[in-house]
Amino acid sequence: MIELLSIDLSNYCSKQCSFCYNHSTKAGNTMWQPTEVIAFASDCVAHGVKAVSLGGGEPFEYDGVFDVIDALYPLCYLSVTSNGLPLENDKVWERLVKHKSDKIHITIHHPDDAEEVERVTRLVEKIGIVGIKPGVNLLVGADKVNEASKVYQKLIKVLGNEQIILVPQRFSNTPSPKQLSQVAGGTPFQSPSCLLGCKRPEDFCSVSWDKKVNSCSFAQGKVVMETLDYKGMMEALGKVEWKSCEVISPSNL
Repeated sequence: MIELLSIDLSNYCSKQCSFCYNHSTKAGNTMWQPTEVIAFASDCVAHGVKAVSLGGGEPFEYDGVFDVIDALYPLCYLSVTSNGLPLENDKVWERLVKHKSDKIHITIHHPDDAEEVERVTRLVEKIGIVGIKPGVNLLVGADKVNEASKVYQKLIKVLGNEQIILVPQRFSNTPSPKQLSQVAGGTPFQSPSCLLGCKRPEDFCSVSWDKKVNSCSFAQGKVVMETLDYKGMMEALGKVEWKSCEVISPSNL
């Protein structure tokens, strides 16, 4: 049974990081209509999904994101993953305060960028004040372990370790589990479940911006849903030929 559902609302993002697993750019597309997201996720919740995460692309650059939040918040545990830049806009921030999700994770892509680190640290404190649980996805490259370690120590002063996710950079420059442990100073830390080995999860489904599914956001071989509902998702998942993302590059996803 799928209990955790991740939906990429688009592959449009004005930040357009070169290593983005979703290949999001300023020229990215949107295929999901807000009403489709709401109907699809609502049906999945009715069939046992307990938590929904909205990503992208940049979800706060997606028209209709607050309509989606309003519709899904009463139904399940709802989180949003963002780079945080749109929330610097006063109008977007004001809408967020009125249309809250349960949790917002802000991603730090460049732990060696002091300005980005300061912006995200300031933002997570601000998010917590308005009654939304904040978190940080800290992207760690093998060549930025020392920089990430300093950022982690800064974040742990304002967040619990369960609120900080150490995300290994894919598909190159990937750190080892030992290096991630070094980032956390040898203390317990949160990271994707595949850190110690690739294994297909049984309770998670990733739905991409082009309405395809797989059991991992990074994995290749995503299969398109024939119908936008729980049944269509499960039928598409059943057709997936599971392969590890470790043997691919972004060019052949």
